[in-house]
Amino acid sequence: MTNETNAVINGVKEAFTPVTDALKNIQKLDVPEAARDFVKRAANNAKDRAADIHEGSEKITSAIEAAVTNSVSENAKISRAVQQAIHQDTEAFFNGIEKLAGAKSFEEAFQIQSDLVRARGEVFVNRAKTIGTYVAKLVTNGAKDVQENFSKVAASYNKAA
Repeated sequence: MTNETNAVINGVKEAFTPVTDALKNIQKLDVPEAARDFVKRAANNAKDRAADIHEGSEKITSAIEAAVTNSVSENAKISRAVQQAIHQDTEAFFNGIEKLAGAKSFEEAFQIQSDLVRARGEVFVNRAKTIGTYVAKLVTNGAKDVQENFSKVAASYNKAA
């Protein structure tokens, strides 16, 4: 039985001898210089593209961060301004009540009330002008920021292409 097993093994070895020889020869083959240069160039190009993509994503992230930071900052300014306006209106209301309480005649009370209404109207007009100027400035600056950020991002993608 051992002879039969050895005979089968020897037959299999002989059958695969050409494949074994071919594999030995492949290990000894030299890779042409042009093929190695091609692989190196392809790897360097891929590395450069990856760096460009990373740089572009950093610019996009910075642009988003700047926009969000400006937005939060502006929202805080608006919130403070609204709180200040509410406080000023409350003070003006109670000061007006004090003045009205000090009136000695109906005519004087009517004059005080008219003066308070006129003063509140002037405050309202001034606030409306301030808000209009502020909103115009925000829109102008926001458009300018968007345009600058878009230019930066577009430039980085054009560079990558």
